[in-house]
Amino acid sequence: MLQPKRTKFRKQHKGRISGKAKGGSTLTFGAYGLKAMEPDRINSRQIEAARRAITRHMKRAGRVWIRIFPDLPVSAKPTEVRMGKGKGSIDYWAARVKPGRVMFEIDGVSEEVAREALRLGGRKLSIKTRFIQRIAD
Repeated sequence: MLQPKRTKFRKQHKGRISGKAKGGSTLTFGAYGLKAMEPDRINSRQIEAARRAITRHMKRAGRVWIRIFPDLPVSAKPTEVRMGKGKGSIDYWAARVKPGRVMFEIDGVSEEVAREALRLGGRKLSIKTRFIQRIAD
């Protein structure tokens, strides 16, 4: 599972995810990509599940790039605990994803394989996604 080695502060505020992606909205490494269409927090388990689905369908041919990193600590209090007594401990790590953000890129496989692999990977995420490809120069 992805998570930071160390952080400046242990816990963060929830915050809101507003607007469109400022950067990371174009393909940089691969020929095909998976782009987010709505805002949400994607946790490290979802990222790992999507990565596994993509690499398994590609039969480990080609290359996969993960363009998001879960650096947001999400805290949760245990079940059946009364209100108060401070903020809960860190439950999982998540990445804030804005619409237009390219989350995964792949290269070294045909378009049909890439399309199906990214479709399978997108099903593991909690948001709507879109398949994108590099325009031939």
